[in-house]
Amino acid sequence: MAIVDRSPWAVAGEHVQIGYGSGTRVALDAPSIRLKRGTRTALIGPNGAGKSTLLKAIVGLQPLTSGSMTVLGYPVGTCQQRIAYVPQRRDVDWRFPITVNDVALMGRDVHRRWPRRPQRTDYAIVREALEMVGMNAWAHHPIAALSGGQQQRVFLARALAQHAELLLLDEPFVGVDTATEAIIHRVITRLISTGCTVVVATHDLASIQTHFDAAVLLQQRIIANGTPLDVLQPSLLAEAYGGPLALFVGKDSHGLAD
Repeated sequence: MAIVDRSPWAVAGEHVQIGYGSGTRVALDAPSIRLKRGTRTALIGPNGAGKSTLLKAIVGLQPLTSGSMTVLGYPVGTCQQRIAYVPQRRDVDWRFPITVNDVALMGRDVHRRWPRRPQRTDYAIVREALEMVGMNAWAHHPIAALSGGQQQRVFLARALAQHAELLLLDEPFVGVDTATEAIIHRVITRLISTGCTVVVATHDLASIQTHFDAAVLLQQRIIANGTPLDVLQPSLLAEAYGGPLALFVGKDSHGLAD
């Protein structure tokens, strides 16, 4: 597969529209999208703003209604093996009878050709990934028996085991404990130091200036895209959320976001 370009952008899109169903209802209209390589980018915005829709479009799960997009220099939908995607916890059926180790091992699937079984190297990578998120001791426990924070850590371990160049996290901090939140931020920082790109849909506006290099403010379109200081302006937030926003009151703004 030939690389289309070697630009500094992990994601680049022009005249992008993403719709629901037949595409008649526009979920996101973005004349221009630019997400820089090797950075931590936060996607923020209220309910239905298009954060999850954009992540799914980047990974190739949600087709574009119009426009074009490249991901890591490839046409969108052609490089999924280079992208690790962690969906919202509410989108996962946790009743599925599978162990923590088996979930993390799924991250190695893109590196194996069926029916080739996992090799020693795969198991070693999975052990390292579970160790990074503090879940090695739970390796043989069923995923359904874990707390919400532990489940989130396991899905992060699965993404780490993939050794992807681009990590997409959809609301990873919702319903997790303080320890898990700290682990997620620590893992993201470590990934960035290796050259990985991380994009996170989040409601935790208060942490953006501390933990992210860039932010994208959405409300079915891109209202602002830049540094956290540039994006977290009262006038821009009011435009997105429909009124004044008490930015640093508490950890989350779930009453205003999806």
